[in-house]
Amino acid sequence: MSDANPTAAGSEGYPGIGRVLVVIPTYNEADNIRLITGRVRSAVPSVDILVADDNSPDGTGALADEIAASDDHVFVLHRAGKEGLGAAYVAGFAWAKDKGYDAVVEMDADGSHAPEELHKLLNALRENDAVLGTRYIPGGSVHNWPIHRLLLSRGGNIYIRMALGMPFKDATGGYRAYRMPVLDAIDVSTVASQGYSFQVEMTWRTFRHGFRMIEVPITFTEREHGVSKMSGNIFKEQLLRVTMWGISARKESLLNKIGRTPKQPSTWP
Repeated sequence: MSDANPTAAGSEGYPGIGRVLVVIPTYNEADNIRLITGRVRSAVPSVDILVADDNSPDGTGALADEIAASDDHVFVLHRAGKEGLGAAYVAGFAWAKDKGYDAVVEMDADGSHAPEELHKLLNALRENDAVLGTRYIPGGSVHNWPIHRLLLSRGGNIYIRMALGMPFKDATGGYRAYRMPVLDAIDVSTVASQGYSFQVEMTWRTFRHGFRMIEVPITFTEREHGVSKMSGNIFKEQLLRVTMWGISARKESLLNKIGRTPKQPSTWP
């Protein structure tokens, strides 16, 4: 991990929020890491960046170290190996808490999330606890996806709304911002989901705790360099977990209506 001290670099922070850390998980993103960090630094110079690299064989971590050595707003968290997107974010959030940040942002390394739209999320966070960057509300869009993948994503989000009773149009999106007290309240260290399921579980926990959440439109563009990490197993995990959460929530609601409480608090599968 970089030995630099982030306290001085991001001391002023983003107006109305404070010190913000953009967490960018990486695995074999050597073609993208300079591009994405450069765009973030140009778009919102007041934020800091943490590259959470899972020991990428292609040298992404070493490239990130080079960037961090020349920019005191960029830091690197070297992880032992490929443990998944969710685990990388959890580690990044813990790093942010340890360094005293006020808010964190999730952003993909592949350029699918436009850093030029980061100010939209942060401006909305001034009056909210969490902000979801959303492809499927007016003003949002998806570029360069095949129709079958778009239908799968939109259909999955419809199922999530029906199963969990959440109003959000894009619970699977990975471009989002949280205030640090949210992560403490939802006990983010215990989130075990990966991939899109991680994003759904984060949304679900935040929603269930009653935090103020809002969606803002974003433009999602499929990566130009590298290989997508999406797989059928990740999608299956998402459907299974969402179904289990929905069943658990309905059981809890039924028990409350008849004046009984579950024998033990609900847990996350």
